Amino acid sequence: MSARVTVRRASLARLLALAAAALAVVAVTGTAPTPAYAHGNIIDAPSRNVGCWLRWGNDFNNPAMQTQDPMCWQAWRANPNTMWNWMGLYRDGMGRNFQSAVPDGTLCSMNRAQNGLGTSLDAVGNWRAKDVGRNFRLTLLDQASHGADFIRVYLTKAGFDPTTQPLGWGDLDLVTTVGNTPASQWQRVTTPTSGVQLSFDVAANHSGRAVVLTIWQASHNDQAYFMCSDVNIA
Repeated sequence: MSARVTVRRASLARLLALAAAALAVVAVTGTAPTPAYAHGNIIDAPSRNVGCWLRWGNDFNNPAMQTQDPMCWQAWRANPNTMWNWMGLYRDGMGRNFQSAVPDGTLCSMNRAQNGLGTSLDAVGNWRAKDVGRNFRLTLLDQASHGADFIRVYLTKAGFDPTTQPLGWGDLDLVTTVGNTPASQWQRVTTPTSGVQLSFDVAANHSGRAVVLTIWQASHNDQAYFMCSDVNIA
């Protein structure tokens, strides 16, 4: 597959604006969030922790979240660093043996990688889903410019209900693969921060609620990222 690259400055600006807002929270709560590690994540359709940060990063103590966005509420309550470190959920040394290293029910957290940083992302429930068409685009932000040995995109099968079922390997179909793509071939973003990002097309074979699992095998090391995005396919 040929990957098409594009700039999404508005999304990135929004993410960095929320980082600045997070620092302002210190004055109100007295607790400084841990800065996001410079690695990467899917920013569109946003992964679960990126979506929670975009919606609530500057208002994460708002009790309205409990009814308006309950899955994000449980994630913030479980560990706010899941959102603050939205770039930092990865796992080293799996040797691409993903299915043996990451059991069913733990795919979104990579089997509780990074000392359980993303455990709340495995929670079953009504995660906020982005409306997309049968053909949609994903954008991966690689702030550290690692590049990719490959990117694999999986979509849950027709009939899978993420609001009631834990995500397992048997629930997924491989729908898109992006081959080796050095960071030099990604779109460089220099304003408001440095980094690169890659956008690529995904074709869905059914409609309705679904989970997109993106696996990014970075090129600088044996380092993999699993990112779960919730979509509603029209």
